[in-house]
Amino acid sequence: MKALTAAEMREVDRLTTERYGIPSLQLMEAAGTSVCRVIRDYRASRHLDRTRRIVVLCGKGNNGGDGFVSARHLQKEVHDVHVRAYLFGSAQDLSGDAAQNCKRWTDEGGPTTEVKDEAAWRKVWEEIAWADIVVDALLGTGLRGGASGLIARAIEDLNRLSRSASAPIPALILAVDTPSGLPSDGEAVQGPVLRAHKTITFTAPKVGQLISSDAPCCGELLVRMIGSPPALVEEIGKGNLRLASPDEFASLALVRPVDSHKGTFGHALIVAGSLGKSGAAVLAGLGSLHSGAGLTTIAAPDIVLPTIATAHAEYMTEALTSTEDGTISAASVNSSRFGKILEGKSVLALGPGLGIHPETQQFVRDIVRDSQIPVVVDADGLNAFAGKGDLLANRKTPFLAITPHPGEMARLLDLKTADVQSNRVEIASDVARRWNVHVILKGFHTVIASNDGRIWANATGGAGLAKGGSGDVLTGVLAALTAQFGTQDWSRILALGVYLHGAAGEFAGGWSDESGLLASSVAFAIPMVRHELVREIQRRA
Repeated sequence: MKALTAAEMREVDRLTTERYGIPSLQLMEAAGTSVCRVIRDYRASRHLDRTRRIVVLCGKGNNGGDGFVSARHLQKEVHDVHVRAYLFGSAQDLSGDAAQNCKRWTDEGGPTTEVKDEAAWRKVWEEIAWADIVVDALLGTGLRGGASGLIARAIEDLNRLSRSASAPIPALILAVDTPSGLPSDGEAVQGPVLRAHKTITFTAPKVGQLISSDAPCCGELLVRMIGSPPALVEEIGKGNLRLASPDEFASLALVRPVDSHKGTFGHALIVAGSLGKSGAAVLAGLGSLHSGAGLTTIAAPDIVLPTIATAHAEYMTEALTSTEDGTISAASVNSSRFGKILEGKSVLALGPGLGIHPETQQFVRDIVRDSQIPVVVDADGLNAFAGKGDLLANRKTPFLAITPHPGEMARLLDLKTADVQSNRVEIASDVARRWNVHVILKGFHTVIASNDGRIWANATGGAGLAKGGSGDVLTGVLAALTAQFGTQDWSRILALGVYLHGAAGEFAGGWSDESGLLASSVAFAIPMVRHELVREIQRRA
């Protein structure tokens, strides 16, 4: 799914009406209805029967109109709740579709409080602060400049509320189309931005929601179609940034033939682990097993191999010579043994828990240089190239994927981590072109940059993945999917791996707090989220 700029989104809306005959009023009705459904599903999934008070904060533009529609549907469709709208301005200030929906809400008995200045805001603040759900429909994607004046004050107060441990924190802050104050095109923010728990945007994600420094203000990003044909988004969107979403993976053979056998789905070789870090190898292997590789072999230093081999009966293992520190010795590649281990393998993944012993780092550099099968490099595999990133371009295989977090990318390029974070897409794209690699730059909205110029941003995942071992699992996932699907359209396959890994993190979180999510739980959840992905693709077909 393409990401759009604000101007492209306006053009899509215009052509939806002009070319396809769908009135703008109908689009607004569909948008507000979608908001209501998200809230209804949210309450049902968490059994929030005591969610009684919902406040809808409406601006004077079309975003406010969406808010009035959502308020009307919430009052009708969600039982045992009290819904109140707060209009930042006067009803006389509204025009067009927003004015019509404000009037309809009022005509049907919906209570509206006009908030015209900061004195009025202070008067209603306590009502809003104690609401169970706050719907932000103040400023939309058409914002020029930053939030200012009364709305800026409201945003700042809501943000302080959400950060205070002793405050009555709302069950949900839901942004309509975009968090108020967030620039749609990814430009620098000129005012405060509302920090939402969820954002429901319409038709397509906006560039700023995926890659700007304030994209985390979106919280969980949901995209809902409201009437504009997807083909129109593809036609109007001129950028190469896409959201990793189910429609992106419909072309992949995710449903297995009935006559499949283990040889159908490839053989992943994972080189990982060292003394004290054998768990990294176990987790990478677990990611591979649960992501569907036909066979998974783990090659590790002989000193830790018994621990790894007994972790899961499904692993095959290969012993490599250890250094005195319990890492892989350079002798492992100098002999012919490693070449024999590579025979018959579909993909090589290396890095998790290898350590940074000089011999081990030389081993990694030699293997990456000489391998003729697809290679995925992570963690200590990347540290072997710290300050020497250009060596990654000197290799035999045309298929190399690197999976750095911002700190690892900074070490590869001899930059500061802050420099990487401030230009994530540009840096990932430049590295992909310069070294002819696929880059998976991890973090909030992980960026997948292809060497052919395609870029995905992934919105699945969350804070539950901020735990040691999560990256090791991802390495195994990427290896397994490469083993199954090969390297044709490899960037899409890698994007699928990032999507599934993030979705598994969300699924495994379940009812627990994100702080307690284990990397192994993420691996175990991957088959469930893959099943749900297939169902979603079939539903949309």
